[in-house]
Amino acid sequence: MITEMANETTNDISAAVSNLVEIVGKLGQQQVELVTGGIKSIAAAVEPLCKAALEIPGNVFNTCSQTVQKVSTAIAPKA
Repeated sequence: MITEMANETTNDISAAVSNLVEIVGKLGQQQVELVTGGIKSIAAAVEPLCKAALEIPGNVFNTCSQTVQKVSTAIAPKA
């Protein structure tokens, strides 16, 4: 009878430890998934910003170049 109670207690402790290890594992996995998802989201948001930041100077240069050409054409003597 005492042996049976000891075995039940051991089984209960083993089950509790097993459940605890499983929960800790799941929490760790969820944290990794959250960090990975966050990194992917940040990368997806930064990519278009970087692309736009690279295109803006080219667009400004083209606009300035066109403006200079039009001003030069307007100022140049007509033959």
